[in-house]
Amino acid sequence: MSLVEPMPVHLGPDQTVDVLIVDDNAVIRAGLRNVLQGSEEISVIGEASDGEAALAEIDRLQPDVVLLDVRMPKQDGLEVVKQAAANTKILMLTYTDEPEIIREALAEGARGYLVHGTCTPDEIERAILTVYAGNLLLTGLAADAMWGGRAITGATHKSDAREHAGLSKRQREVMELIADGLTNGEIARTCFLAEKTVKNHVNQIFAKLGVRTRAEAVSQWLSMEIDQGT
Repeated sequence: MSLVEPMPVHLGPDQTVDVLIVDDNAVIRAGLRNVLQGSEEISVIGEASDGEAALAEIDRLQPDVVLLDVRMPKQDGLEVVKQAAANTKILMLTYTDEPEIIREALAEGARGYLVHGTCTPDEIERAILTVYAGNLLLTGLAADAMWGGRAITGATHKSDAREHAGLSKRQREVMELIADGLTNGEIARTCFLAEKTVKNHVNQIFAKLGVRTRAEAVSQWLSMEIDQGT
């Protein structure tokens, strides 16, 4: 699995990224806690085993990042994302890799999506820092599932919705790279642009698509292509 390199995280003395682990499997929670306890930059401040408890702990603890499962009792992970994404950064970490679930999680505000078994402990730590720093993170089996619809429509058969989204040719190119998970700096190097120019393009893209986050932009952009084949 290749991860987007995390943006620099400037933590103060003794400051850490506070993480809440949410999963109905006690063994997985214990394993994640054990993995993250070795990090000098991450602190596990709590756990929850279902959606209702997750929402209560998010409200009580105010974590920086929530590691969130999808399939849980009482309220599932998607419902938690809908209610909590405005107040904390959510990184999905689950066995669920159905494309429709991935799209919905990102559309509702999740900042990243990882599938168990496709990432190492070190990559989970990097993913948390990446999401905390403000990057969208979509990798591994989740990315394959998310972008699988492209094989149906064909690489040269783009959606009419994209053609009429109001983006310039350069902005469409930048949006494709955003959908591939690249940071502004990586896009700048790929397109031989100044990073400030890329940031301006991104702001204009968000305004034209009517979105506020990279996750929303990616979800909308990919759905435009998938809709063409339905």
